[in-house]
Amino acid sequence: MTRRKVGFIVNPIAGMGGSVGLKGTDGEAYYKAIERGAKPVSPRRALEFLNSIKSSGFEIYAAAGKMGVEYVLKSIHRDKLMGVVGEEKEYTSRIDTVNAARVLRSQVDIIVFVGGDGTARDICEAINTSIPVLGVPSGVKMFSSVFAINPVAAAYILERFLNGEVSIVEREVLDIDEESYRRDELNIKLYGYLLVPVADGLLQSSKTIYTGVDEEYAKESIAEYIIENMEENTPYILGPGSSVKKICVKLGLNCTLLGFDIVLNKKLLVKDAWEKDILDVVDKYGRVKVVLTPIGGQGFLLGRGNQQLSPRVLAKISKDDLIIVATENKIRDTPVLLVDTGDPSIDRKFIGYVKVLVDYNRFIVVKVSAG
Repeated sequence: MTRRKVGFIVNPIAGMGGSVGLKGTDGEAYYKAIERGAKPVSPRRALEFLNSIKSSGFEIYAAAGKMGVEYVLKSIHRDKLMGVVGEEKEYTSRIDTVNAARVLRSQVDIIVFVGGDGTARDICEAINTSIPVLGVPSGVKMFSSVFAINPVAAAYILERFLNGEVSIVEREVLDIDEESYRRDELNIKLYGYLLVPVADGLLQSSKTIYTGVDEEYAKESIAEYIIENMEENTPYILGPGSSVKKICVKLGLNCTLLGFDIVLNKKLLVKDAWEKDILDVVDKYGRVKVVLTPIGGQGFLLGRGNQQLSPRVLAKISKDDLIIVATENKIRDTPVLLVDTGDPSIDRKFIGYVKVLVDYNRFIVVKVSAG
């Protein structure tokens, strides 16, 4: 029986900007992330993916060093490494990803990559739709629909691919301009398509943006209810998104749209907070409330676009102190919410059933799953 060949590429710095509030690691943001004490995310995600693969009849061809081989050799599939692409480097760039993918496309049956939307763009530039690919999520912003919902799901999809049990479908590669994103502007662009194996709903969807008069009215009503019920001397940590930031608008506060802001007694305490800011507030005040909205179309509540709520932060926050808000249209399109924080014990803490505020004093009960 012919053994299927799997290419493996890791973006070693993907996701480092999330917990420190930089909304990405492109360009100079990587060095700012290091200054703020950010730690690599991709190595852990890469190993979780590799160690979750139960199949045995395949070979691995990986990019050199920290772009792939390093994690394969630490995994349970080290004996399946049959080839290395490129040269090992201390510092890597997107060009290394592009070059590795271009070489691998003629050697393997599928390329699995660990990274975010920027990495997906690099893979798309290199191979277009010449062979299937599968994304293991590790970035800050993952709006593209080429990623599995988490590393374990990616391993399962790969197993199904190896067994010939999947459909191969064109999926969108989306990305944003990170500099605009840091200025609180959300500009999403379609960069192309990749062929992706689809199995059992384990791929995330593209981000959906909800607009319209009824949507805005619902957001106003949600914000009004939260403001009227705010507890004195309790910090409110407001997550990204227009549904949440309508609270700031009604309070007349100059908050961010895409970051985290902390409000105390209806005054702005911290603007564009990152992990350390949130930890400091939690340690000082003890109890906090966190207001979040899921990503439209994808349903992610934790682990996508809000990594400032790191596992360290979430360990100190009660599930009962999460206030989840969304318009009824958004919840109708995302009947199950997802968490993927990178820490299974934290994921388990927040799964189950939650109330979602969809209008003034009107709630819908929704299931939260780790995928």
